[in-house]
Amino acid sequence: MDLGLNERAARIADAMEEEADALRVAVKRLDHGTRVIDAGVEVPGGLAAGRRLAEACMGGLGEITFTHLEFGDLWLPGLTVTTDHPAESCMAAQYAGWKIDPQGYFAMGSGPLRAAARVEKGLYEKLRYEERPDRGVLVLEGRQMPDEEVAEYVAVKSGLSPDRLTFLIAPTASLAGGVQISARVLETALHKMAELGFDISGILSGLGTAPLPPVAKSDLRAIGRTNDCVLYGGRAHFTLRAEDETLAELAPRVPSSASSDYGTPFYEIFQRYGGDFYKIDPHLFSPAAIYLTNVASGRTFQAGRVNPEVLRASLLS
Repeated sequence: MDLGLNERAARIADAMEEEADALRVAVKRLDHGTRVIDAGVEVPGGLAAGRRLAEACMGGLGEITFTHLEFGDLWLPGLTVTTDHPAESCMAAQYAGWKIDPQGYFAMGSGPLRAAARVEKGLYEKLRYEERPDRGVLVLEGRQMPDEEVAEYVAVKSGLSPDRLTFLIAPTASLAGGVQISARVLETALHKMAELGFDISGILSGLGTAPLPPVAKSDLRAIGRTNDCVLYGGRAHFTLRAEDETLAELAPRVPSSASSDYGTPFYEIFQRYGGDFYKIDPHLFSPAAIYLTNVASGRTFQAGRVNPEVLRASLLS
């Protein structure tokens, strides 16, 4: 299967370049022709840039709209993300599974170029998805701008020449970065469902909501706030086909509250483990609430709840 995720994302990047001034992004080309679109490192970026960034990250098969969310008397700006291709848009494209780490550089890579590089071979074999695009798009979460060596590294891995690559970059502590991370509310649920052994290829559509994080004073603090928006404020609804018994057993295991590390702001959890991200229970990373509607029976299985207390402590302090 090839849904043209990279070409769809490249067209979004083309539009961002055309509207660079209005979006408050900066576009430059490296020596070998790689296009780099900065959405928040050296420029302000913004919500509109973040929306384009998130939609490109989903390979053009997800739609982001802005809204507001109320949690009791807590009012927060938020977003809604929808897709009719959850496995492909969220896992084949959006999932941040590629460490971009040539010597002297590090950033987490997400976006549809992963489907060409297939560094995560096992994941793509399960998804039965591969692309051989004419041009490719990689989204970087980081504050260090990629250079020619990074472009060469990515080009070799993906099989594309550097002049056919586009990098979109925004740091965690930025408006655009916050948007693209909150837009992962569906992706985190799908990843956890897959880790629990559920075949996500039978999921027909997804709709999720999550608050938008206030921009933090540092990227480390922003990691806490962006995670909390999903862990304590995210809701994900999927329409799928499965056995009711399977969904009844699965639903309570998906929300973040199923983790032993649930209950306090993510920054505090991170500090508790000495800043070692990999010591945190991986089952924590999922939306606060999950809804699974089975088209075979018409039943909906719900588990989890939002947590306004932790959201208030994390986002407004």
